Amino acid sequence: MATVVPAPAAPGRRRRSWRKLPVVHQVRQSVGLQRGMLVAGLVLTGVFVFTAVFAPLLAPYEFGQLRDGDGPFGAQQHPSGDHLLGTTVGGYDVLSRVIWGTRTALLVIVIAILLSIVAGVLLGLVSGYFGGWLDRVLVVICDAVYAFPSLLLAIVVAIVISGGQSSLWGGIFAAAISITVVFIPQYFRVVRAETVRIKAEAFVESARVIGAGHRRIMGRHVLRNATRTLPLILTLNASESILTLAGLGFLGFGIQPTAAAEWGYDLNKSLSDVTSGIWWTSVFPGTAIVLTVLGLTLVGESLNDLADPRLRSRRAADDPPPAGAVEPGGALVPSGGYVA
Repeated sequence: MATVVPAPAAPGRRRRSWRKLPVVHQVRQSVGLQRGMLVAGLVLTGVFVFTAVFAPLLAPYEFGQLRDGDGPFGAQQHPSGDHLLGTTVGGYDVLSRVIWGTRTALLVIVIAILLSIVAGVLLGLVSGYFGGWLDRVLVVICDAVYAFPSLLLAIVVAIVISGGQSSLWGGIFAAAISITVVFIPQYFRVVRAETVRIKAEAFVESARVIGAGHRRIMGRHVLRNATRTLPLILTLNASESILTLAGLGFLGFGIQPTAAAEWGYDLNKSLSDVTSGIWWTSVFPGTAIVLTVLGLTLVGESLNDLADPRLRSRRAADDPPPAGAVEPGGALVPSGGYVA
């Protein structure tokens, strides 16, 4: 009897598995300028997350430290060897404040987006699935909140929650909850629209016929298909939350400087420095905001384009056909990739 030896398919399968990872798959799927935008956004976002996670190791001083073994830092000191980015009007090290500010921003983003997703997805799923008077009431409320200016609404919520200023976690939760109120209508609209469309599909009707309950249909069939576009909204909302947090801090409704570092607060305190020629107290926190928002926006826009099949087909049509392919007229594409 002949012994059949199976072909070793493990390496190829392993190679295909890592290529299907979310970020790797999107990078391989993108081409040209789209790939450059996605890679640049991923690099900027990765630097932001890395800095936030390892802030205690990267920052030369604490965010509220005013002196070291040699004495006080001094206010508005020029960039030097002791303070690479100088010091603020309050005597804080600018580099340390910028680095520690990434951790504050990351915490607010994570808490705000988690709260927004939980509340927005749950309300959108219930509203779109059951409909009726509950759907009409929720739609009216979310439209009213969505039409309200987002920063003004965040200011009102922050004042109600924390009285304008608070400690580290109090300020973080106040900013996160105020941002959550602004973002809930966006998730609600997307999930509700997808739920209304999906509940009329044949597989949902089949689940009802075989006796599946509402909880099983909503959790197993509708929710899984209605939340596929949420990662795209998540990346865009992350950049908006950075701007909202900076706006709250700039207007004086953020976190106390002795509780945490926050870029918007540092920009507010550096306004008088700009007219005096002291540029380093405002340039570096502002640059951190711009680069972080730019990185998150590039990732969100690139993922949005890659999720659109029309843009994918357009890019595929613009790309030259591979060597050896046969054109519709019967001509063989040469090794250069173009037909003469």
